[in-house]
Amino acid sequence: MWPPVADTKRKRKRRGGGAAPRERMEQGYARAEERNQAAREALEPLGEGERPRAVTVGAVISALIAAVFWASAVVSAFTDTMIDGREPSVVPLAAFAVLLTMMASGMWKARYWAVLGFQMLLVLFLLAGMGGLISATTVAQALGTTLFLIGFGTLFYFMVKAMARIQMPSRK
Repeated sequence: MWPPVADTKRKRKRRGGGAAPRERMEQGYARAEERNQAAREALEPLGEGERPRAVTVGAVISALIAAVFWASAVVSAFTDTMIDGREPSVVPLAAFAVLLTMMASGMWKARYWAVLGFQMLLVLFLLAGMGGLISATTVAQALGTTLFLIGFGTLFYFMVKAMARIQMPSRK
């Protein structure tokens, strides 16, 4: 039988340094908490009226998407537009437009709930983009979807640190 059982047990004992598994786990948690505390100390709270750049970009994107949905709702309400043989409903278009407008306003004021909601929306966009990348039939579609994923993925990444700064209490 390879490796011999006795050798494996000896190696495990040496590797553990004599500490019980629970003690090693607690030491690991303590080191992780020290790193987390150092990261929190390095963050600077937002100044009065300050808004992180990623949140500003998110607010503008949210406002642009809201404008598109408002326009779609108006066109749908006042014309006989047909999509796939059916007339689109105004209510869901207007409801999503209201939600995005509130989100854009909240992000413009650097509100945590708005940034968190926009991040959730970004995750849904990223998942849809991955589905689009899988089903892309041309190189142009694949390239466009890849650029979409890179852009929104980067925005998501930078919003994480911005959320931490928004959530921080101000230092006195």
